[in-house]
Amino acid sequence: MSLVVYGGEFAGGKVKIPPSKSVAHRALLCAALSRGKCVLSHVELSEDVRATIGAVEALGVATSYDEKTGVLAVDASGLCSRNAVIDCGESGSTLRFLIPVAAALGARTRFVGRGRLPSRPLGVYGELLPRRGVEFRTQGGLPLEISGRLQSGVYRLPGNVSSQFITGLLFALPLLPGNSEIALTSPLESEGYVELTLSVLEEFGVQVQKTSQGWQIPGGQRYQARDYCIEGDWSQAAFFLCMAAISGQSVEITGLKRDSLQGDKACVDLFQQFGLQSLWENGSLWARNFRYEMPYRGLNGFEIDAAQIPDMVPALAVCASLSQGETRIVNAQRLRLKESDRLAAMGEALNGLGGKVAVTRDGLWIQGVPQLKGGTVQGKNDHRVVMALAAAALGSEKPVSVTDAQSIRKSYPGFFEDFKRLGGSAHVFDLG
Repeated sequence: MSLVVYGGEFAGGKVKIPPSKSVAHRALLCAALSRGKCVLSHVELSEDVRATIGAVEALGVATSYDEKTGVLAVDASGLCSRNAVIDCGESGSTLRFLIPVAAALGARTRFVGRGRLPSRPLGVYGELLPRRGVEFRTQGGLPLEISGRLQSGVYRLPGNVSSQFITGLLFALPLLPGNSEIALTSPLESEGYVELTLSVLEEFGVQVQKTSQGWQIPGGQRYQARDYCIEGDWSQAAFFLCMAAISGQSVEITGLKRDSLQGDKACVDLFQQFGLQSLWENGSLWARNFRYEMPYRGLNGFEIDAAQIPDMVPALAVCASLSQGETRIVNAQRLRLKESDRLAAMGEALNGLGGKVAVTRDGLWIQGVPQLKGGTVQGKNDHRVVMALAAAALGSEKPVSVTDAQSIRKSYPGFFEDFKRLGGSAHVFDLG
């Protein structure tokens, strides 16, 4: 385990956002299913992306990565249905995307993982796939063994489950000989992630038709090999927008796609509602809190519906803790099933630093305070919790120490270096 000690210093400046792991997962899987040769550029090997690379390699795909250029070469000519063990690490995307894909290939596959992943729910697949030719052997989580070949048909599932289940089916069903349909039985949450999947599928030649209840997926399709550049990660931009809001310093964020389909792009509007000003200029997103004035930095709380943007909650919760009035974050119950119970983790951490947070069934009720006190809190082995608390340190009287600093490698290995380039103080200690 490791510990990061954040100080309150922050000068602002320019930061380049890393490649989106959400896009990278999707592009890599499409490339692997193309049975051809593809070049993926602007790739960063976070632990989650490494897990997906290992997964497609287990199915016969060859890859090579150039660390200097960030280019990942994918040769999918060896893709096959064979016995495989797929180690998903702690990556929910890897697990949920690959289960139906392996089933569509007819691959007898054993899925394993670590951290909280073995206990994260697979219930939707456990109900749907055995009805469509797949044998499912599990004690309720991982390890999971599947065999048999997935069959086409109508797949009915609720829209308020993780969008990863829907994305996994969207990858797999085009490979089947017959036509299929995904029919949602309740409104779709995290819609942006599904739209992102559909966009990447289209880039690789796969056609999906939207219906009033879901999607029609023609069978017998072939993924087309092509080169693809991974766009910047909007979910990581939220941490720096939070820092700009709390510190009053100017932050220039580069590497983002302004018209991205990533749902987390909504973080710009949400931080504007707190009081942060932002604008686009020459391809960069500039952010500064021009209303900065103590005791509450010119920030004001409001109600946030997190159904479509659950990954934003840690950064939003930090900003809310230092904003005047009350902020209610609702419809965020799926955060209880992430790398940690993020609602409980953020409530515990912010209260431990002197904040006023009540954890509810589906969210957080936060009463803003003029300043946090600082102290030592638990990172819960959750990358988003650890990174969000860097922003909290900018509003703390004393340093903020957070355990499990190593967890940032899951999505943003260079976070501490980028934070320090902006004048932030971050000292990492290996506790053995």
